[in-house]
Amino acid sequence: MVDTTRRSLFGGLAAAGLFGLVRPALAEDDLRVDAPAAPPPPSGATVFRNVRVFDGRGEALSGPTDVLVRAGMIEKIGAGLPPIADAAEIAGGGRVLMPGLIDCHWHAFMAGTPQAVLMTADMGYLNLVAARQAQATLLRGFTTIRDMGGPVFGLKRAIDDGVMVGPRIYPSGAMISQTSGHGDFRFGFELPRSPGGPLSNSEREGISAIADSPDEVRLRAREQLRQGASQIKLMGGGGVSSQYNPIESVQFTEPEIRAGVEAAENWGTYVAIHAYTPPAIRQAIAAGVRCIDHGQLIDEATAKLLVDKGLWWSLQPLSYNPDTFAAMSPVSQVKAKEVFAGTDRAYRLARKLGARTAWGSDILFNPVAAARQGSYLAMMTRWYTPAEALRMATQANGELLAMSGFSNPYPGKLGVVEQGAHADLLLVEGNPLANLDLVADPERSFRVIMKAGVVYKNTLT
Repeated sequence: MVDTTRRSLFGGLAAAGLFGLVRPALAEDDLRVDAPAAPPPPSGATVFRNVRVFDGRGEALSGPTDVLVRAGMIEKIGAGLPPIADAAEIAGGGRVLMPGLIDCHWHAFMAGTPQAVLMTADMGYLNLVAARQAQATLLRGFTTIRDMGGPVFGLKRAIDDGVMVGPRIYPSGAMISQTSGHGDFRFGFELPRSPGGPLSNSEREGISAIADSPDEVRLRAREQLRQGASQIKLMGGGGVSSQYNPIESVQFTEPEIRAGVEAAENWGTYVAIHAYTPPAIRQAIAAGVRCIDHGQLIDEATAKLLVDKGLWWSLQPLSYNPDTFAAMSPVSQVKAKEVFAGTDRAYRLARKLGARTAWGSDILFNPVAAARQGSYLAMMTRWYTPAEALRMATQANGELLAMSGFSNPYPGKLGVVEQGAHADLLLVEGNPLANLDLVADPERSFRVIMKAGVVYKNTLT
C-alpha cells in the first residue's frame, strides 16, 4: 500500500523519486560552484590558437587550426589566422575544441532540488536554488538545455539578462496533463477539480497544468506560449513515478493532443510528448506530435512508424541504480523495472532503424545525480561510438531545438563549430572522440567553457 500522507506538492512524482534519491537537505558540496562569470574582452573578440576541432558533425578531429569568435558568434576558422587587435588569445596547445553540450530533457527547476526542500520551501528560495544549479549546469559544459517542464521563465530571463549565470534555456513551461495523468501532482484535498475553481498548488507554481478537453488543452498551451514557451510539453501516457496512472495508460484523446499541436504550430513550434508505450506513441503520431520523449516500451512496428514519419525520438539512458530504486514507492518500483528493461531494446531499435535520436538525462530531485549529468552522456557508449554520442548531444540536439521556428529564443546554429554559429564552446583536455568518459569529469576535462562568446571558465591561465 502506498503511503500518501506525506506526499509532496508533486504527488507521486517526488514521492517515487524515479530519477533522484530523496534527501532531506542540500549539502554545501551539492551546490558548490567555483567559477564566476568572466566579462567579455573589450572588443568582444576571442581567438583560440592551435586547437583541433570536433565540429559536431564529423567522425574525426581537424588538424591544428585557429577559431575566431566575435560578438558571440564564430566568425572565422582557419590555420594561422592573423593577430586581432584587442582580442583575447587562448593558447589551445593542441587541445580539442568542441561545441558546448546540449541536454534535450532537463528540468532546471527540479533536477537538483531534493523532494523535502520542494515540499517545505517557498518559491523565492526554490528559484534561488535553481539559479545556483543553473550555474553548475553551465560549468559541467552544458551550454544549452531544453527544459521539459517547470517554472523556468524567470530563470531564463535572469540568465539572458546577465543577472545570473547559466545555460541557454528552451522552456516548455508547465507540463500539460489530463486529470490523473502523469502531470497531475495534486494533493488529495485539492480534489475534485471544478470549472472556475481554484488552481492546485502545482498549477499556481507553474509546474503543471490540468486540462480535460480540446479547448482546455488549447488554452493551457496558449498560456505557456504567452509566457515564452519554445515548445509545448504534453503528458500522453503513464509514468513510472506517478502513483495514480498505470504505465500502460493512454492519456488524453487524439482531439485533445491535436488541439495542443495546433496551438503550438500557430506559434511556429511543436509538441513534445511524454509516452512510453506503442498505443500512447501511435496516438501522439496520429495527432501530429513531432517529438516523442522516452519511448522505452516501444515495439519495432511503432518505432518504424516514428522513423517513417520523420519524428524526433528523445531517448534517455534510464537504468537501474540501487540508491534511487530503493527510494521509490512499491508502485513505482514495479513500473521502473519495465522501463529500465526497455532502455537497451529502445536504443538498439533507434540505431537499427536510423531514428532521429536526441539525447537527454531527465534527472529529477537529486543534486548528487545532477552533478553527474555528464556521466549520463558517457553511458551512451553502450550503444554508440563516442563520436555518435557527441553528435547526438551537440549537432542533432541543436537541430531539434531549431524546430521551435520563429518561437526560437536563440535563432542561429547551436551544437556545431562552424562559421556563423553561436560561440558555445568547450576546450577539452584529452580527446573525447577516443574517451567519452571525459565528459563525466568536467572539472578536470573542460579547461575553457564559453557561452555566447563569453568565457565562464578558463583554467589555462
